[in-house]
Amino acid sequence: MTTLTIASRYNGPPDSGNGGYVCGLIAATARADLVVRLLSPPPLETPLTLAQESDGTWVLSSATAPIARGTPAKLDLDVPSPPQYVRAVWASQHYPGFREHAFPECFVCGPHRRRGDGLRIFPGLLESGVVAAPWLPPDSLDAGDGKVAVEFLWAALDCPGYFAVSGGRRLMLLGEMQAHVDRRVHVGESCTVIGWKIGVEGRKYLAGTAIFDEDGELCARARALWIERK
Repeated sequence: MTTLTIASRYNGPPDSGNGGYVCGLIAATARADLVVRLLSPPPLETPLTLAQESDGTWVLSSATAPIARGTPAKLDLDVPSPPQYVRAVWASQHYPGFREHAFPECFVCGPHRRRGDGLRIFPGLLESGVVAAPWLPPDSLDAGDGKVAVEFLWAALDCPGYFAVSGGRRLMLLGEMQAHVDRRVHVGESCTVIGWKIGVEGRKYLAGTAIFDEDGELCARARALWIERK
């Protein structure tokens, strides 16, 4: 059993953790490829326990209720080719979150977060239907070896999926996320992050996301389930 605390810096909505970061923190701590289902909003600055059950499932819990459940699984996901970096920059200039944002202080995509504090990933739509954004990981994400820690890669893979399926026009929450990191990018490396819609069923939207390094090589990918609020 391990104790984890989600620092207030890593919020999504104002009073709970960013879903991608929390899922990634579970996977990084477990050192396993997981599909993580969020069961309730992850509280900030609250000691949580992460324990592995007899069937290999990892459960993150507060003192009163389970928060998330991670099941070992290998990700099988086809990823589109990345746009040129300059096209990602162009798309980001048209980020819908600049005009209206449900959570402008979000650690990943909040435009109110300062450089070096939030990830400041601002995905905009390209003609192909893919959303894209440039990303320059700050030094604060360093795992100690000059590369971005796994939980922050999961975080970077989170919000672009939301904008791919919603365009920023509908309020949705992350329900489930599965990611695989092929190679951890370096801090300060000029990366490109993309998101695309895979499918929709009622209020459930399936999105894919990916991170490419400065040479256009695929470094991480994810599939996520987003649920539109009634």
